[in-house]
Amino acid sequence: MGLLVMIAGLVLFLGVHLAATKRDFRAGLISSYGDGPYKIGFSLISAAGVALIVWGFFHYRATGWIDVWHPPHVMKHIAEALILPAVILVVASYIRGRIYAKLKHPMLAGIKLWAAAHLLANGDLGSIILFGSILAWAVIDRISLKHRKDPSGLPIPVGGVRNDVIAVVVGIVVYLALGALFHPYVVGVPVFGA
Repeated sequence: MGLLVMIAGLVLFLGVHLAATKRDFRAGLISSYGDGPYKIGFSLISAAGVALIVWGFFHYRATGWIDVWHPPHVMKHIAEALILPAVILVVASYIRGRIYAKLKHPMLAGIKLWAAAHLLANGDLGSIILFGSILAWAVIDRISLKHRKDPSGLPIPVGGVRNDVIAVVVGIVVYLALGALFHPYVVGVPVFGA
């Protein structure tokens, strides 16, 4: 049951994000309903998807775990190491500096790295579906960005090396908080020292 709910959540969350990559479709929705209602609808569908993903995954972990393969223990350490730059890349998409300018889409790069790291460390069916779907979406979204002709929004100023230093420091703090607090207490899986 949990796995099906998680998959339904992934269909909602990733579906609405994939639909947004179809720029003519998106423009038609905005033209028909207006920008505000489009954004509200997008946000509500995304939030419902996230809620279903979280509930489904936790229910799956508690009642229906299905092992597909058993990753070697070293994969957990490799994943730990990959998550740090992934978090820094996501932070760099908000604190824009040279990292942002060089990568153009550091959030998608960070999400791809995060998902790939989790695929290396987890061999159960639910994790493979969850992280594999997110990785596939990030790859598809990045490809679609290369082919878009419309601007994705108003240009946001990009800073210099100072912003990169701030992004790295904030990224390290967020990484430590995720590993020490969020992952063991919310997800139920210890990261550091495991």
